[in-house]
Amino acid sequence: MLKIICFCIILSLALTVHAQQQKEEYLNVDGLSRKFTTYIPMINSPAYKPPLVICLHGGLGTGQGMLKWADFRPMANRDKFIIVCPDGINRSWNDGRETRANKKGVDDVKFINHIITYIITTYNADASRVYITGMSNGGFMASRLACELHRRIAGIAVVAASLNKNMDYEPTQPLPVMYIQATADPLVPFAGGDMKKGAKGPIYGHEEVLQKWVTIDACNTKPVITNLPDVTHDGTTVIKEEYSNPNGLKVIGYTIVNGGHACPIARAGCPCL
Repeated sequence: MLKIICFCIILSLALTVHAQQQKEEYLNVDGLSRKFTTYIPMINSPAYKPPLVICLHGGLGTGQGMLKWADFRPMANRDKFIIVCPDGINRSWNDGRETRANKKGVDDVKFINHIITYIITTYNADASRVYITGMSNGGFMASRLACELHRRIAGIAVVAASLNKNMDYEPTQPLPVMYIQATADPLVPFAGGDMKKGAKGPIYGHEEVLQKWVTIDACNTKPVITNLPDVTHDGTTVIKEEYSNPNGLKVIGYTIVNGGHACPIARAGCPCL
């Protein structure tokens, strides 16, 4: 009986690839010690390769703050994916505009590329299921990564941000994307143009960036439009536009009518450019 119990314990330990854990980790990139917070759900199958979701904070934010603010941990526990929330230099990302990281010449594309390699190698993550999401400055960075790391990314979701214009990068390869933008955002103009506050620079408007990706993804130019139910009763409403192609690739846009510079789930503005 004792042998059977011991065998069961050993077998259980062998099948547990990763126990649930959250920890701070570091990578050296271009002589800089770069910090990121990793959350790993309980994974019991040695054959399972978990997806990776990288969440990029807004300007003045932190990785740990992003993990709490956009808390995907319950979803990660349920659906078994790894979350990584990195820290930008001086609480900013070099998305190409005049951010603090940009002025320091920080290569954040290289940093995120290194994170992807590290998580795949260290935690057996699925290299074909790497996703990037970001808010504001982090959202602009996600758009840049979709252009420059498209071979390593399976899709992006951008909140309160768009895509920069007149940069040395542009989207060229098909990729599923989602953009969430508010019509009354005082920092990121819904119609695009020159940003007047925060890190300045010309950007595409919400509809412009959707159409750019619709063309690249060869989607049907006629979207399915849905007016979502008003569940918050805070003066905002949500319109969903969904474009798709025959291969299942989608471009999805959410317009938050009367919304400001905020994540729809947070419902609170923040100076996170």
